[in-house]
Amino acid sequence: MSLGEFELIERYFMRPARRAALGVGDDCALLQPRPGMQLATSADLLLEGRHFLSTVAPERLGHKALAVNLSDLAACGAEPLGFLLSLALPAAEPDWLERFARGLFALADAHGCELVGGDTTRGPLAIHVTVFGEVPAGRALLRSGARAGDDLYVSGTLGDARLALEAWRGRVALSGEAFEATRVAMEQPQPRVTLGVALRGIASSAIDLSDGLVGDLGHVLRRSGAGATLQADALPRSAWLAAQPPEVQRLCTLAGGDDYELLFTAAPAQREAVQAAAAATGVPVTRIGTIEAEPGLRAVDAQGRPVPLALSAFDHFRP
Repeated sequence: MSLGEFELIERYFMRPARRAALGVGDDCALLQPRPGMQLATSADLLLEGRHFLSTVAPERLGHKALAVNLSDLAACGAEPLGFLLSLALPAAEPDWLERFARGLFALADAHGCELVGGDTTRGPLAIHVTVFGEVPAGRALLRSGARAGDDLYVSGTLGDARLALEAWRGRVALSGEAFEATRVAMEQPQPRVTLGVALRGIASSAIDLSDGLVGDLGHVLRRSGAGATLQADALPRSAWLAAQPPEVQRLCTLAGGDDYELLFTAAPAQREAVQAAAAATGVPVTRIGTIEAEPGLRAVDAQGRPVPLALSAFDHFRP
C-alpha cells in the first residue's frame, strides 16, 4: 500500500495538542513556558549507518531518536515540553511507520513531551528531532560551573553501548544473552530527565555522555577552566563489561559513546543531597573523581598509578 506525505502524517503522527497552545497541523506550533521559566531547546540528527544499524527494530529507533534529545534536556535540568520530528524515508512502509511511532510515542508519553510539528520527505533514512523544554530562569545546569574541589559523578553504568558495537564488529565475543542486553543499551538508552531536574541547585555543572567520557568531560573542563583526576577503576560497569579484558573495559568506559548517562559535578558539601536525588529518582550515581585547579585530565587506577588516556571522543569529521 502506498501512502502520501499528508496521509502518512495524519495516520501515524497526528495527535491532539495537550500542553502546547497549538500542535501539529499549522505552519508553526505554539509553546508557552510557564511564568518564570526559560525555554531550553536541542536538536539531533540520526543517519542510518552512522548513528544506528540497519538491523535496529523500528520501535527502538523511534525511542532512541527522541531519547538522545531528552538526554540533552536532562543535562540542562529542564523538563520536556514538546518536540519536532523530521523524517527522510526511502519509502512509506506502513508496518515500519507504525512500529517507529509506537516506540517514539511510548517514550514521549512517559516524559509528557508531545509532538508539535515537523516535516517528511523521500530520501535515505534520516531522523531529525528538535526538542523543547523549560527550566526555572537562572537555574539551568551548564557545562561551565565546575570548580576545583568539586566531586565528579556519573549516573548508571558506562560502556555497554560500545561493547555491543564492538561485538557487532566482531572485535569481542559475547554470549547471545550478553549481546542482547548490551544491544538494548546501544539502541534504547534511557534519558535521565528526572535526575537532571532533581539536581537543579545541587550540581555545579552537567553534561550528557553521548561521545564518550573522556571527550565529554573535556568539554566541561574547557568551559569551566579547570582540570580533573578520574578514578578509572571506579567507573561503574555492567557484569557483561566487567567480564572483558581490562583494555576493552577501559576503551568502553572511557571512550565508548552512546551512553546517554549524566556526568555532573557537585561540591563535597552536597554529597548527601546528591545521594538523596539519586534515591528519589531511582537512578544510581557513582563518584568517579575530583575537579582540580590544574588544567588537563588525568586518570589513576585503584592503586593510584597513572592510567594513560590515549583515547578520544567520537567526532563526525575525524577518521
